[in-house]
Amino acid sequence: MAVLEGLIQVPSVITLLGAVLVFLVLYLLSSIHNKGKEPPGPRPLPFIGNLLQLDLKNLHLSFCQLSQKYGPVFTIQLGSRKSVVLAGFKAVREALADFPVEFGQRATLPIFHDLSNGHGIMFANGDSWKEMRRFALTSLRDLGMGKQEMEENIIEEIHYITEVFEHFKGKPFDVSKGLTCSISNIISSIIFGSRFDYTDPEFQEMVKTTKRIAVLLGSPGVQLYNMLPSLNWVLKDRKDLMESYRCNLFQLKKFISKLQETFNTEDRRGFVDSFLIQQQNLQQASSKGNSAHYHNENLLFSVANLFAAGTDTTATTLHWGLLLMAKYPHIQDRVQEELDRVIGGRQTRVEDRRNLPYTDAVIHETQRLANIVPLSALNVTRSDVVFRGYHIRKGTTVIPLLTSVLYDESEWETPHTFNPGHFLDDQGRFRKRDAFMPFSAGRRVCPGESLARMELFLFFTSLLQKFHFTPPPGVSESDLNLSPVVGLTLNPYPQKLCAVNRA
Repeated sequence: MAVLEGLIQVPSVITLLGAVLVFLVLYLLSSIHNKGKEPPGPRPLPFIGNLLQLDLKNLHLSFCQLSQKYGPVFTIQLGSRKSVVLAGFKAVREALADFPVEFGQRATLPIFHDLSNGHGIMFANGDSWKEMRRFALTSLRDLGMGKQEMEENIIEEIHYITEVFEHFKGKPFDVSKGLTCSISNIISSIIFGSRFDYTDPEFQEMVKTTKRIAVLLGSPGVQLYNMLPSLNWVLKDRKDLMESYRCNLFQLKKFISKLQETFNTEDRRGFVDSFLIQQQNLQQASSKGNSAHYHNENLLFSVANLFAAGTDTTATTLHWGLLLMAKYPHIQDRVQEELDRVIGGRQTRVEDRRNLPYTDAVIHETQRLANIVPLSALNVTRSDVVFRGYHIRKGTTVIPLLTSVLYDESEWETPHTFNPGHFLDDQGRFRKRDAFMPFSAGRRVCPGESLARMELFLFFTSLLQKFHFTPPPGVSESDLNLSPVVGLTLNPYPQKLCAVNRA
């Protein structure tokens, strides 16, 4: 009887196991159906992902090539980290504008975690980022950013850079050094409340270190470290970057300490003082909420973020602008004809922009073609999101490929050619272009956009009024090299120009 009962139980067990198996299959199919498919992409290898399919010196170009095969939304495996690349104007705009929350969190790459540990503005997230960004924008506006007061400071600085250029008396020189110091002085006056003499050794070292950090951040060794952090001990680029950043923070700490020693709540000199005032007010009010964010680390790293962003990008764009004028003298001639006709010999002002459509178009086209921030800053999804029919999981790194926007063949008539006509209508009037996104878009749009636009216009027009830029003697326009030096930003290849006084 026991044997019979055992025989009877066997089909029941098999039936039960079969039912469980069917349930699991149906569950998995349902899960796949509900979540949808992931974006396509090249097949990754274990451990290294798609590393062998990427040029670490030109990641943005590798991504552009892959987008031609896999479309505007595709998956790429960077080491063990799965990422989604957004390519082309429509995909990038849709993601950043229509999904600002889902795609709005900053990706914490290993190198940025090592550098800032979540402090500051640029590479932070959560409540700390929200508060620091809000405070920075409010403080910058209070300190005159985008206002006439700031315009006067920029014009004053233009007088100093003009003297530097005049010193060379039309002979070849590296325009980037003077431009970087001059632009850096604008953000320095906002942060610290005063400018520096160009020959100040501490200022020169701080500017030099900031430029070096930007180059190292885009170096192949650091890119490889972000993909395979376990290799940190053998990557020289990563070691050099960490040492340069430590030096940079040490330099900034000294300037902050000097301001703290002479701090007076009744005399706000710049951003540092604004932070100290806010810190003191919250402490006195015993505010337990936002006061937690106003600590010295956030002060130091916010200053570092603002100084770096305010020094490198605008100076690099202006460098490209002067190089392009020397490369295309017929365009330079037309800019100067418009300036002479509309402005004459007086100083240009921001309000003159609307009466200088061709000059404005040239500045915009310089920003487009220079493409100095090709990858934008990387984001990460805050939750699961369905985008264009693809399921993108929470925590996925998202790469808005700004190169593909600024060079989008469906948006620009001649995307790989310097063509100011991209920003002019049939009547020669300036026209805005939706695909013009050098400052990115969405929640992470560059907070210093208004300042950068003011600087670019005033510096470019003032220098073109005063000087005619040419290649060095014996060098033709065609010999000028427009190939970029790759870093976190794309800088012009080192070469000298002549600034010939037009007077």
